[in-house]
Amino acid sequence: MADHHPQSRKSVNAPQRLLLIRPSALGDVCRTVPVLVSLRKAFPTAQIDWLVQVPFAPAVANHPDLHAVVDFDRKRFSKLLIRPDRWGSFRAFTGQLRESRYDMVFDLQGLARSGFFSWATRAPVRVGFANAREGGHLGYTHRYHVDANLHTVDRMLGLLDAHGIRPEVDMRLFTPANDLAWADDYLKEIGVGKQPFALLAPTAQWLCKCWPIDRFVKLAKRLQDEKNLPVVVIAAPHEQAIVQPLLDALDTSLPQTTIGRMMGLIQRSALMVCHDSGPLHMAVGLGTPTVSLFGPTDPAKVGPYQQNQWVVQPENLTAEELKQSYRARKDDQSIMRRITEEQVWDRVQQRLEL
Repeated sequence: MADHHPQSRKSVNAPQRLLLIRPSALGDVCRTVPVLVSLRKAFPTAQIDWLVQVPFAPAVANHPDLHAVVDFDRKRFSKLLIRPDRWGSFRAFTGQLRESRYDMVFDLQGLARSGFFSWATRAPVRVGFANAREGGHLGYTHRYHVDANLHTVDRMLGLLDAHGIRPEVDMRLFTPANDLAWADDYLKEIGVGKQPFALLAPTAQWLCKCWPIDRFVKLAKRLQDEKNLPVVVIAAPHEQAIVQPLLDALDTSLPQTTIGRMMGLIQRSALMVCHDSGPLHMAVGLGTPTVSLFGPTDPAKVGPYQQNQWVVQPENLTAEELKQSYRARKDDQSIMRRITEEQVWDRVQQRLEL
């Protein structure tokens, strides 16, 4: 019988050096982990590296199937046209890609930049989506059409499958031991200790994805008063002003987190309530129960993988509303405001009862 996954068999021609390209964003990096696991299962002795933006690297750097992170400093390289002094370091970076002599490259980002990096490796096999945007497909030697309506995870695994590599659905992330220890120390410091607590992540990169902060205040109070759950809030330092009403209501402050420390707090929490954001997909990988609030983005494509029963959306949300890019909405929270407090509370109670 013909093997549908010939690349998964041991062979003298099996690649020894592979590069996975998925630089950003945090949530996308976290949900790309099944690709790493699939490649490791197919090529158990190969060196597998991951090109990822420097801020997001800690989310995957501790994964046992990864050989090394290839740090991409997007901030430094984003202004090359007006900063000619940085061309030298950029050439050094692309030279590093070429000198690593990768046998096979998978571009899971599918944009011009990632397509260019794929091409820059000069690997003999460079795999990507046939409909990669911005001309990214020009960097590939092997291009495959994969249904764009699939969930992001299934679409990435579909690319592997098209190339003959058996998909492995394993979303697990691995928190560094020092970050887990930090989380334990922090929880002890604020009086939570080892008791169950709820973690609220009330922000997202785009305000249009965020439930109004005053409703998070009411949710936090109900968690404390009706469920006897301590509440911890996480957000980036630049989001302090957005979450300040919630911090004031709880008489608390933001923990000084890194990606790793955030992973530690998420792993220790009994429940996290969040939006379509990086922490959500970290929680999926860490096995933490979530209730996630979605408005202008489609959970069928970008929701918590295989956990859409714990997604809360506005009632009567139309397909037409989901077609409009959330980027066009910017700070418009009108869709998120249609998610009621009772909708969220009902789902939280169901989640806590499991």
